[in-house]
Amino acid sequence: MKIQQHHFVQDKWLEKSSDTNFNTNNAQLVFALGAGQLISDKEVFDYLKNIYPNANIVGASTSGEIINDDVVDESVVVTAIEFEKTKVKCAETNIKNQQNSFEAGKHLMQELNADDIVAVFIISDGTKINGSELVNGMNENNDKKIPITGGLAGDAARFGKTYVGLNHTPTEGNVLAIGFYGKHLKIGHGSFGGWDEFGRERIITKSDKNILYEIDGKNALDLYKEYLGPYAQELPGSALLFPLSIKIENDESTLVRTILSIDENNKSMTFAGNLPEGSKVRLMKANFEKLIEASSTAAEQSLDNHAIPPQLAILISCVGRRLLLQERSYEEVQAAKKIFGNKTNITGFYSYGEISPYNQNAFCGLHNQTMTITTFTETI
Repeated sequence: MKIQQHHFVQDKWLEKSSDTNFNTNNAQLVFALGAGQLISDKEVFDYLKNIYPNANIVGASTSGEIINDDVVDESVVVTAIEFEKTKVKCAETNIKNQQNSFEAGKHLMQELNADDIVAVFIISDGTKINGSELVNGMNENNDKKIPITGGLAGDAARFGKTYVGLNHTPTEGNVLAIGFYGKHLKIGHGSFGGWDEFGRERIITKSDKNILYEIDGKNALDLYKEYLGPYAQELPGSALLFPLSIKIENDESTLVRTILSIDENNKSMTFAGNLPEGSKVRLMKANFEKLIEASSTAAEQSLDNHAIPPQLAILISCVGRRLLLQERSYEEVQAAKKIFGNKTNITGFYSYGEISPYNQNAFCGLHNQTMTITTFTETI
């Protein structure tokens, strides 16, 4: 497995690193992660296709790009991979061509499933897709419980249009999945938040998938505004600072959910993932040091399947963490790099949702406000 990285910034293409004897004609997979106005520019895609003519080119818009130990904006981070023994197959669909997000996930998993599949990495539109339903659809056909990881594309803090594309200029509404095949690839994953819960535990009494109407029999939006105090005037943006923790009935896992939008007429809140009725919820707030430490924890978790430092780590962190950490965002990336060391290439982005198994032996789920890491090592 050989890796080459480029960075398009201030209208210039820069080569950041390249493994010895990297052959651009043999690259099978290219990640291009960048600001919406750049990643949706056909010239960017055409440039990459010219360099890597035989690769599957995966493009997505972000809320900030990650490369090596830094966090950048208004750029495109490119990571090209040349596998020696591992096979790669990619699939894409648009939500317009599927009945719903669940069926989109189910369709993609059916497209990729094979006896020798070992992992799937997905990137989805971040505003038109229900992330929880998407991963539920992926899990439907995941009989082998292979790891499924990835994230939802971003649009800075605007929550407007997000773009995803496979072998074409990224556009809205797309979901893509990458299947990895063969015995030579080792995949690791980790996901951790680092948020503090506060206030008493409450019960969701009325919801419809990812739309929340009532908590403890009271209007959820009004109750949430009471908690936020002066921050209520800044909704929905300020909701990134105060996500909800959720415990689903008959499930020991604790998830984090972030608000995408509010509806003052219906007094409802739309979240990035589902909030089933009967679930227990608490408000959360940030602890800066714990957020950064969480990145180290996620990195350590992702090493469980690696005997040596991984060759590649894809870091996907939530836009809410970015808005909180601001100029300290690079610290959570550096915390992960400190765990991996200098032999690991790092790429990634800030997202509208992170996808990862709850633990090493579980189906994948949608997370919010976490640092989620996927690691790759090819053994020969």
